[in-house]
Amino acid sequence: MKKILLILPLILTIVVMAQPMGKMDLINKAKKEVGEMTPKKLKSLLDEAEDVIVLDVRESEQRSEGSIPYDDMTKEYFFTVTRGNLEWEINKMITDKDALIVTYCRRGGRGALAANVLRKMGYKNATTLKGGLKGWAKAGYPIQTGLGTTILKVNKAK
Repeated sequence: MKKILLILPLILTIVVMAQPMGKMDLINKAKKEVGEMTPKKLKSLLDEAEDVIVLDVRESEQRSEGSIPYDDMTKEYFFTVTRGNLEWEINKMITDKDALIVTYCRRGGRGALAANVLRKMGYKNATTLKGGLKGWAKAGYPIQTGLGTTILKVNKAK
Protein backbone atom coordinates (compact mmCIF):
# COMPACT_ATOMS: atom_id res chain seq x y z
CA MET A 1 0.00 0.00 0.00
CA LYS A 2 2.87 2.39 0.84
CA LYS A 3 4.43 1.75 -2.57
CA ILE A 4 1.18 2.65 -4.31
CA LEU A 5 0.90 5.90 -2.32
CA LEU A 6 4.46 6.79 -3.25
CA ILE A 7 4.00 6.03 -6.94
CA LEU A 8 0.56 7.68 -7.30
CA PRO A 9 1.87 11.31 -7.32
CA LEU A 10 4.41 10.37 -9.99
CA ILE A 11 1.72 8.81 -12.17
CA LEU A 12 -0.55 11.84 -11.74
CA THR A 13 2.32 14.16 -12.72
CA ILE A 14 3.00 12.14 -15.87
CA VAL A 15 -0.70 12.12 -16.81
CA VAL A 16 -1.02 15.89 -16.30
CA MET A 17 2.15 16.59 -18.27
CA ALA A 18 0.97 14.36 -21.12
CA GLN A 19 -2.13 16.51 -21.70
CA PRO A 20 -1.88 18.63 -24.86
CA MET A 21 -1.42 22.33 -24.27
CA GLY A 22 -4.01 24.79 -25.51
CA LYS A 23 -3.31 28.15 -27.13
CA MET A 24 -3.43 30.10 -23.86
CA ASP A 25 -1.22 27.53 -22.12
CA LEU A 26 1.43 28.04 -24.82
CA ILE A 27 1.13 31.83 -24.63
CA ASN A 28 1.32 31.94 -20.84
CA LYS A 29 4.30 29.60 -20.84
CA ALA A 30 6.05 31.77 -23.43
CA LYS A 31 5.36 34.94 -21.40
CA LYS A 32 6.79 33.29 -18.32
CA GLU A 33 9.92 32.17 -20.19
CA VAL A 34 10.70 35.45 -21.99
CA GLY A 35 9.20 37.96 -19.59
CA GLU A 36 7.14 40.98 -20.56
CA MET A 37 8.35 44.55 -20.89
CA THR A 38 5.87 47.16 -19.77
CA PRO A 39 4.89 49.90 -22.20
CA LYS A 40 6.34 52.42 -19.74
CA LYS A 41 9.75 50.71 -19.81
CA LEU A 42 9.80 50.48 -23.61
CA LYS A 43 8.76 54.13 -23.94
CA SER A 44 11.57 55.09 -21.57
CA LEU A 45 14.13 53.11 -23.58
CA LEU A 46 12.94 54.71 -26.81
CA ASP A 47 12.93 58.22 -25.32
CA GLU A 48 16.46 57.74 -23.99
CA ALA A 49 17.62 56.42 -27.39
CA GLU A 50 18.75 53.15 -25.82
CA ASP A 51 19.65 50.28 -28.12
CA VAL A 52 16.38 48.38 -28.45
CA ILE A 53 14.91 46.67 -31.48
CA VAL A 54 11.13 46.80 -31.79
CA LEU A 55 9.71 43.92 -33.82
CA ASP A 56 6.09 44.01 -35.02
CA VAL A 57 4.92 40.43 -35.68
CA ARG A 58 1.33 41.21 -36.72
CA GLU A 59 -0.21 40.28 -40.04
CA SER A 60 0.13 42.98 -42.70
CA GLU A 61 -3.58 43.88 -42.63
CA GLN A 62 -3.39 44.41 -38.85
CA ARG A 63 -0.62 46.93 -39.29
CA SER A 64 -3.21 49.33 -40.71
CA GLU A 65 -4.42 49.71 -37.10
CA GLY A 66 -1.25 51.68 -36.45
CA SER A 67 2.13 51.01 -34.90
CA ILE A 68 4.56 52.24 -32.31
CA PRO A 69 5.95 55.42 -33.88
CA TYR A 70 9.51 55.96 -34.98
CA ASP A 71 11.33 58.71 -36.81
CA ASP A 72 14.20 58.93 -39.27
CA MET A 73 16.72 58.65 -36.43
CA THR A 74 15.24 55.45 -35.01
CA LYS A 75 13.67 53.68 -38.01
CA GLU A 76 16.65 51.33 -38.34
CA TYR A 77 15.61 49.75 -35.02
CA PHE A 78 12.02 49.00 -36.06
CA PHE A 79 11.21 45.85 -38.02
CA THR A 80 8.11 44.04 -39.22
CA VAL A 81 7.71 40.38 -40.01
CA THR A 82 4.62 38.24 -39.69
CA ARG A 83 4.70 35.62 -36.97
CA GLY A 84 4.35 32.96 -39.67
CA ASN A 85 7.50 34.12 -41.48
CA LEU A 86 9.62 34.86 -38.42
CA GLU A 87 11.82 31.77 -38.50
CA TRP A 88 12.60 32.26 -42.20
CA GLU A 89 13.25 36.01 -42.18
CA ILE A 90 14.72 37.01 -38.82
CA ASN A 91 18.34 35.97 -39.43
CA LYS A 92 18.48 38.31 -42.43
CA MET A 93 16.84 41.16 -40.51
CA ILE A 94 18.60 41.01 -37.15
CA THR A 95 22.06 39.50 -37.03
CA ASP A 96 23.05 40.56 -33.48
CA LYS A 97 22.01 37.68 -31.22
CA ASP A 98 22.76 39.82 -28.13
CA ALA A 99 20.44 42.69 -29.12
CA LEU A 100 17.53 43.63 -26.89
CA ILE A 101 14.47 42.76 -28.98
CA VAL A 102 10.93 43.63 -27.94
CA THR A 103 8.26 41.88 -29.98
CA TYR A 104 4.68 43.04 -30.20
CA CYS A 105 1.39 42.14 -31.78
CA ARG A 106 -2.15 43.37 -31.17
CA ARG A 107 -2.69 42.05 -27.61
CA GLY A 108 0.48 40.22 -26.66
CA GLY A 109 -0.07 36.54 -27.44
CA ARG A 110 1.73 36.20 -30.76
CA GLY A 111 4.39 38.63 -29.54
CA ALA A 112 5.13 36.29 -26.64
CA LEU A 113 5.27 33.25 -28.91
CA ALA A 114 7.57 35.14 -31.29
CA ALA A 115 9.93 36.17 -28.48
CA ASN A 116 10.00 32.58 -27.28
CA VAL A 117 10.98 31.35 -30.75
CA LEU A 118 13.65 34.06 -30.97
CA ARG A 119 15.13 32.83 -27.68
CA LYS A 120 15.20 29.29 -29.02
CA MET A 121 16.97 30.62 -32.13
CA GLY A 122 19.71 32.15 -29.99
CA TYR A 123 18.47 35.73 -29.51
CA LYS A 124 19.35 35.94 -25.83
CA ASN A 125 17.50 39.18 -24.99
CA ALA A 126 14.19 38.73 -26.76
CA THR A 127 11.12 39.71 -24.75
CA THR A 128 7.61 40.88 -25.53
CA LEU A 129 5.60 44.04 -24.96
CA LYS A 130 3.04 43.50 -22.21
CA GLY A 131 -0.42 43.89 -23.70
CA GLY A 132 0.91 44.40 -27.22
CA LEU A 133 -0.10 47.49 -29.18
CA LYS A 134 -3.34 47.72 -27.19
CA GLY A 135 -1.32 47.84 -23.95
CA TRP A 136 0.85 50.57 -25.46
CA ALA A 137 -2.23 52.61 -26.45
CA LYS A 138 -3.97 52.05 -23.09
CA ALA A 139 -0.86 53.38 -21.35
CA GLY A 140 -1.45 56.63 -23.26
CA TYR A 141 1.45 56.40 -25.68
CA PRO A 142 1.17 57.54 -29.30
CA ILE A 143 0.23 55.33 -32.22
CA GLN A 144 1.45 56.08 -35.74
CA THR A 145 -1.34 55.65 -38.29
CA GLY A 146 -1.74 56.47 -41.94
CA LEU A 147 -3.31 59.72 -40.78
CA GLY A 148 -0.34 60.66 -38.59
CA THR A 149 0.47 60.14 -34.93
CA THR A 150 -2.37 60.03 -32.43
CA ILE A 151 -2.94 59.28 -28.77
CA LEU A 152 -6.02 57.25 -27.98
CA LYS A 153 -7.94 58.38 -24.92
CA VAL A 154 -9.78 55.90 -22.78
CA ASN A 155 -13.14 57.06 -21.47
CA LYS A 156 -13.58 55.86 -17.93
CA ALA A 157 -17.21 55.19 -17.02
CA LYS A 158 -18.29 56.68 -13.72
